[in-house]
Amino acid sequence: MGDSRTVTASGALIRDDADRVLLVRPTYKPGWEIPGGAAENGESPLEACLRELREELALAPPVPLRLLVADWVPAGDRPGGMRWIFDAGVLTPELIGALRLPPAELSGYEFVSADQVPDYMPPRRARRVETALNALKRGCPVYLEAGEEPGL
Repeated sequence: MGDSRTVTASGALIRDDADRVLLVRPTYKPGWEIPGGAAENGESPLEACLRELREELALAPPVPLRLLVADWVPAGDRPGGMRWIFDAGVLTPELIGALRLPPAELSGYEFVSADQVPDYMPPRRARRVETALNALKRGCPVYLEAGEEPGL
């Protein structure tokens, strides 16, 4: 039986000056993620993203966060709910050098090109990041359901 809970989670699309995407490696599960995590009780998606960036990377984004993707994920083996991706800008080499990872939560980070993202993440999450990159270029956020644009 699937998990019927719902969770709001927010992530940040962060790039370097070569337009590569920042991914982090959690210690508590396999694979890579964009920085972010679940919202705490009463916390907005934006507040959750900012808190996670402080906690995971000791980072205050260099730009105001802008919504790129809202993705409704149905419940399954894991909780469903909304997943949000915000644009957190481009990090200078100085900001990259100042990143600090909590060793109990993250074992590393890497900047990867857009075409490498599917090598690091499951297909649904990789599509969400690809959609965020496209939304950034188009200048408008995108709504998804289960990682796909709904064909209404």
